Amino acid sequence: MTMTPKPNVALRNAREGMHLSLDEFAERIRLAGERAGVPNTASKRHVQRWEAGAVTMPQPHYIRALEAVTGLPITSLGFPAGADAMVVEDGRGGHDLEVRASRLPAASGPGRAHGDHTGVWLSTYEYFSSGRDGSFKNAHYVVLLQHDDRATVRSLNGPEKSLLTMELQVEGSVVTGTWAEETERGGYYRGARYFGAIQMLAEPTGRRLTGKWVGFGKEMDLNTGPWTLTFVDSSTSKDALDKYREAPEV
Repeated sequence: MTMTPKPNVALRNAREGMHLSLDEFAERIRLAGERAGVPNTASKRHVQRWEAGAVTMPQPHYIRALEAVTGLPITSLGFPAGADAMVVEDGRGGHDLEVRASRLPAASGPGRAHGDHTGVWLSTYEYFSSGRDGSFKNAHYVVLLQHDDRATVRSLNGPEKSLLTMELQVEGSVVTGTWAEETERGGYYRGARYFGAIQMLAEPTGRRLTGKWVGFGKEMDLNTGPWTLTFVDSSTSKDALDKYREAPEV
């Protein structure tokens, strides 16, 4: 009896939440592969098959690219953390039916081998609001995924809150990159998007990253302020991430 594939709703929701078409999503995956030095040939057909459930586990280089593009662990994108039998992509947009073990590495946390910072962190930054003439703090629970010397950060709160993302380069204890935030639509900034650069230093324990952000204000003036990431949980499983969907109190 032939089993009907189960659509991968989580992956489709992640793509649509980024306002990307199938072609645009595939292009982002190819670019992520190029940046990581592991080129891939992702196409619209690849994305269609993943979302349709025709492929239940992409090849490892696609997994890394999917995590880099979405900022979410593969288990939050509708793919299993491990299985004895799965439909595995053949690299050409098709698939085979071989029985094989998952090649996904186990999640590792701060202070483990190679300085991997993967896990859930509490992000806190401070900024000055010229419109309100005062300084404020904002906080998010975020998931940080690190592959070699590159890392992505994405806030875990629901879509009705602000969406925070980062693209980071890790060089020993120095963490450098860019940040972007789409503010809460019902909040003071009415869904405005802000972006800039960030540089942080990892404490010897690996459980705290501290540094400064820089960005532009309404009048194109240069603003800056402190930014801290504090380690919370080494697990990036779906159950673990679900615990941190509620935005922390500032």
